[in-house]
Amino acid sequence: MFYQLFIALTIISAGSTYSGLVLEKTKTLTSSLGVKSVLFNPQGTKLYALNLEGGSIYEFSQSEKKLSREIVFERTSARGLDYGSNRSIASFAEKPVEACFINQILWVSLHNAGGIIPILPDTPSLNKTRPNIADAKAIVIDLEKQRRDTIGFPLIKTGKTPKVIATTADYSHLLVSNWSDKTIAVLKLNDTLPPYGRIIASLKMPATPRGIAIDNSNDKSYVAIMGGNKIMVINNHTWKVEKTFIVPSNPRHVVTAAPNRLFVSFNSGSQIACINARTGKILFKAKTCLQPRTIALSENQQFIFVTCYKGNTLDIFKINSNSFRKIYSLSCTGKPVGIAIHEDEERLEAWVGNYMAGNLKVFTFKKSY
Repeated sequence: MFYQLFIALTIISAGSTYSGLVLEKTKTLTSSLGVKSVLFNPQGTKLYALNLEGGSIYEFSQSEKKLSREIVFERTSARGLDYGSNRSIASFAEKPVEACFINQILWVSLHNAGGIIPILPDTPSLNKTRPNIADAKAIVIDLEKQRRDTIGFPLIKTGKTPKVIATTADYSHLLVSNWSDKTIAVLKLNDTLPPYGRIIASLKMPATPRGIAIDNSNDKSYVAIMGGNKIMVINNHTWKVEKTFIVPSNPRHVVTAAPNRLFVSFNSGSQIACINARTGKILFKAKTCLQPRTIALSENQQFIFVTCYKGNTLDIFKINSNSFRKIYSLSCTGKPVGIAIHEDEERLEAWVGNYMAGNLKVFTFKKSY
């Protein structure tokens, strides 16, 4: 019995102490136009690709690497935003941008609808329980069961052009960055009754916000002001801004890591940086290929993955105590934006969404110890 326990503990420990990644293979999966973000469900069995221009969300099986369901939104006319000219254009409301799983609810921001919707992908019937508040509708196409269902979702208005959605560890609150309104909406959640949340605060930002990272150990949230050169620090008890970090211009994405570190991508400067989460001081940084967008960390926090939109690459760095060391710059044509990481004891998969190509590229690595 003791020997078996020792072996089990050794295996668990090994999963967190690997020090290398060896690329084994790649696979390309067709999605739809404008893959903006990707994420796994809490079990890691399904990946969801949010197709901004396709007005849809595609569900893929992690193990089989194939499309299993499509959630295709019913389009309604709305005004959109031309990012080049910063002018309003004719578009439609139901353009999914980013998402966040809270238990079995998939929260999705809709670019031109001014808010977010909750989706229960594993229990489609529950999406029909309140048809009187179904502000967004979609057809769910189950490719395995050969079935089509029409479902509806309540829309919670958060602000104009919502982007990133982030949750606290206890799933009690949700934060949403509203690009055009220059605000952060704070929601108090209730997972038993639609629409499952309500706005309790709206925080004005100095310029366009995008990335949000929540540090649950210190009860702080960090907001990347992509339209400027700041990271705003929010107190998660008072829901007020308590300090501002001055950083290089155009910070897009931010993630937290131990101990008291932030990792940030700087889109226009084509670099990533490690920042002290208490002081805002840059500890170290590195150049990436052009226009780094989304970043993701391995489970052991020893590797950082960076999608480089204009560079058409997936850049991977080993994180040392005081530096980044690039170990891969992998071709990923089609303007990569979103990324999600899946791991088991032996392998790590990086699922990358290519915006212009409308596909996913899955990079599989073998862990080395």
